[in-house]
Amino acid sequence: MSNSSAEDQPTYGVERHSIDYVSSAERHGHVRDQGPFWFTINFQFMSVSLGFVGPAMGLSLGWTTLAAALGILVGTIFMAFHATQGPIMGLPQMVQSRAQFGYRGVILPLSATLVNFIGFNVVCALLIMGGLHDLFGWDRSAVLIGLGILSALLAFYGYDWMHRVVKLLFWTSMPLFTILSVAIAVGLVPHGPIRQLHFNGVAFGVEFATCASYNLQLAVYVSDYSRYLKRDTPAAQIVGYVFIGAISSAIWLIALGAWLTTRLGLADPMTAVNQAGNALFPRFGTIIAIDSVLLMFAMIAMTSYSGMLTLATLLDSLRPVTPTMTIRAILIGLITLVWVGATLAAGENAINALMLLLTVLLYLLVPWTAVNLVDYFFVRHGHYAIKDLFRADGIYGSWGWRGLLAYVLGWIVIAPFASLSGIYVGPFAKKMHGIDIAWLVSLATAGLVYYLASLSFSAESEQAAIAASEFELEGSLRTSSQAITLEESPRLEPQSVAIR
Repeated sequence: MSNSSAEDQPTYGVERHSIDYVSSAERHGHVRDQGPFWFTINFQFMSVSLGFVGPAMGLSLGWTTLAAALGILVGTIFMAFHATQGPIMGLPQMVQSRAQFGYRGVILPLSATLVNFIGFNVVCALLIMGGLHDLFGWDRSAVLIGLGILSALLAFYGYDWMHRVVKLLFWTSMPLFTILSVAIAVGLVPHGPIRQLHFNGVAFGVEFATCASYNLQLAVYVSDYSRYLKRDTPAAQIVGYVFIGAISSAIWLIALGAWLTTRLGLADPMTAVNQAGNALFPRFGTIIAIDSVLLMFAMIAMTSYSGMLTLATLLDSLRPVTPTMTIRAILIGLITLVWVGATLAAGENAINALMLLLTVLLYLLVPWTAVNLVDYFFVRHGHYAIKDLFRADGIYGSWGWRGLLAYVLGWIVIAPFASLSGIYVGPFAKKMHGIDIAWLVSLATAGLVYYLASLSFSAESEQAAIAASEFELEGSLRTSSQAITLEESPRLEPQSVAIR
């Protein structure tokens, strides 16, 4: 008989938690699931489309694959280390950022994160709408409305249901893409003349930066999906599972995308996959295309879920929020309406939109990730007073000047090095023929500024608050050994209650 209590089992109803603390008794995640989870998240057309970026700028298949692999590796390093915060903190990713930016100051990176979520869903929707329209003649608006409703429903049910859906899609997708990739490798998929592409420094830099941004943007919600792991989960294990899972599928499908566009000469990833698969077996490509739409649907639902957590954190930073089921539904509905409306207003060229979006997201997120990781690993060494993250008058204060200073300076230094094709090219980027290193400069600047500003900080000054927080958390656990009902609150502050 299992020793697990009813509380630490996954639920089949609506998730009861939102931005509140997940107690030790309710942790039911398994670290081994993190690898397949993040593998599957990248196992969709968004990854395939990244392989179209380099060739569209004249970069050959080999150089595109190399630039993509390097970019994915760099971006995933930062993303994977954020995953360690979930088990330790038991909180969504952006709530933890109050320690660096303050209870109200965190609104700045929260706003950038919301832009990230909305933008990512827009590009995913454009890819799905365009692909289904080209393949089956489906009405774009009808596809968008159905996508919005179904993804909002999955986001509403939350953590456990998204893990279940992603696990199912892992097992359906692996054999399909494996068969297609092996067939391509052994020459079973016919193709036209090879496009004569070569090395291009600017294109190499764009492909690298775009792919670095691709996995780096996952950093803002990686802990949302690791916060149900046991607190004593070894950091090396979770970093390893997340890192291997996230890089392997991304590099695989980016290389596949680069082959498809250079060998088949197509501009739409869904059409290219459909054509290649159908050339192997009748309707095989269509099956892969439909499966990939489901994968991207899961990605949109995840982003909407984390968008709800981010928006709830932002509102709570202005005025304490009671995250009831009604509020949960309203916030998810609002997130959905915004990204659906933005999709309707956007153009139909998803590849160009993807290139621009991922570059902008990289600019927005790099200074945040630098501040957050420096604080977690080099300043506070993973020790936080959870209770104080929910109080404006707690030890972290309303405005964290160190984090805000580093974040703003990280943005400022981007301007001279930025390269947004057709929009803006900074003076240093012009001298480098458009090669974009702005995000590297921002990363180093924000991290260094925060570290230097924190030299005056004494970790010992927070020990009493940390001890009090731990005592309260453990005390509430001892006095609440019964299962938590939907009417009870695991939230730490008396004026705010958990989802009910």
